[in-house]
Amino acid sequence: MIETSSRQRTLVLAICCMSLLIVSLDNTVLNVALPTMRSDVHASVAGMQWSIDAYTLVLASLLMLMGSTADRIGRRKVFVTGLVLFTAGSLLCSLAPGLDWLIFFRMVQAVGGAMLNPVAMSIITNTFTDPAQRARAIGVWGAVAGISMAAGPLIGGLLVDSVGWRSIFWVNLPIGIAALVLTLRHIPESRAARPRRPDPVGQVLVMALLGCVTYGIIEAPAAGWRSPLIMGCALVAVASLVGLLLYEPRRAEPLIDLRFFRSAPFSGATVIAVSAFASMAGFLFLNTLYLQDVRGLDALHAGLYMLPMAAMTFAVAPLSGRLVGSRGPRLPLLIAGAAMGGSGLLFAAFRGETSTALLFTGYVLYGLGFGMVNAPITNTAVSGMPRSQAGVAAAIASTSRQTGSTLGVAVVGAVLAAGMAGGRGFVEAAVPAWWIITVCGALVLVLGAATTGPWALGTADRTARALEEPVSAAAEAGVPRG
Repeated sequence: MIETSSRQRTLVLAICCMSLLIVSLDNTVLNVALPTMRSDVHASVAGMQWSIDAYTLVLASLLMLMGSTADRIGRRKVFVTGLVLFTAGSLLCSLAPGLDWLIFFRMVQAVGGAMLNPVAMSIITNTFTDPAQRARAIGVWGAVAGISMAAGPLIGGLLVDSVGWRSIFWVNLPIGIAALVLTLRHIPESRAARPRRPDPVGQVLVMALLGCVTYGIIEAPAAGWRSPLIMGCALVAVASLVGLLLYEPRRAEPLIDLRFFRSAPFSGATVIAVSAFASMAGFLFLNTLYLQDVRGLDALHAGLYMLPMAAMTFAVAPLSGRLVGSRGPRLPLLIAGAAMGGSGLLFAAFRGETSTALLFTGYVLYGLGFGMVNAPITNTAVSGMPRSQAGVAAAIASTSRQTGSTLGVAVVGAVLAAGMAGGRGFVEAAVPAWWIITVCGALVLVLGAATTGPWALGTADRTARALEEPVSAAAEAGVPRG
């Protein structure tokens, strides 16, 4: 636990939010630059998918490892290393001579980013020890994530049109350097009282699962769904999933404690995070390509077109945090699911992109939904968890977000590429992708209702009590749990 004054706690929260800002912004700021980059580096749709998914895939794969590593060797130490790597990776991305180098440097960024988000949440959890203060701090955290992701297209459009696509990576440099200096001056070192042991087998299985699923989805339209390469990816992914389900429960301290999923709110938050962020990533991917490739807008005007979405997210994200702190996560999740699903339906059933009025209506609805969804995800994931487990729970929630972003771009891009390869125009080819986004919104609505009621909260209480039970002598000795 970190003992601090009110002013110090606020400063720690601000520093952690700065790190979240650059990691989340990098998820979406690249989208609006895709058409310009594609012509500059001569990339295919799959190449553009990889420029986004290489980042989110590495981020998702390493979040839990970095969270547990920070608990073991020191949170500030890992946080500082992450800031240095992320900032350096951003500079290298801006200098990349081609697509392959850009993808590699995006992976360097992601390694640094994986050291930031779960560690920052662990620092916040251990700094804000009062439950009400912690809920408000997590609300601010969620609002910053939502705002930064929604604002990405606008910021990217301004930079791409005025300076060039490489400038989108320069935004991270002053923020990263400032966060580094403030961290060294104001954030004390802390470690877990009993840090978790490394789980290299679990880590390899997670990376194999996420990597094979993503690679298979992105490359399948070109290689063929029944090609040996794609079938091999599917087999490795299934084997990795089975391996996780069989191996992790037998470890005393697994990378993913499957007991967490006995809590309905935690399980709901995990699936909601995947659904919401898959929807968001797919939404941005489709719209940035449509606005520039079909409507012929430049990057700046494409970003301005999406301003209603960013403005609505900016307006309601802080409100969502306050609602979570005062009334719980149920209402924000219901609003989020209805609004995101309704926006997807406008495009899927009514071809909303072909009418400017419907297009802006869809953007406002989506901004409302996404602004509401982020704060309750983290709060629901960590609510009821013992403080010693809150960092791990938050890391799983962050992993779910990044996994969703990865799958959103992969699935939507694959569906779009398959449709256009069949000779259909962009709008027609995008219809199945819009239905996928609609279903993602519906999942947020249904799970938000199902996993926040009295029965669900009861499962969270029982799970928390089970996790608080003392670790047995056998477990301490490394003997698998029965």
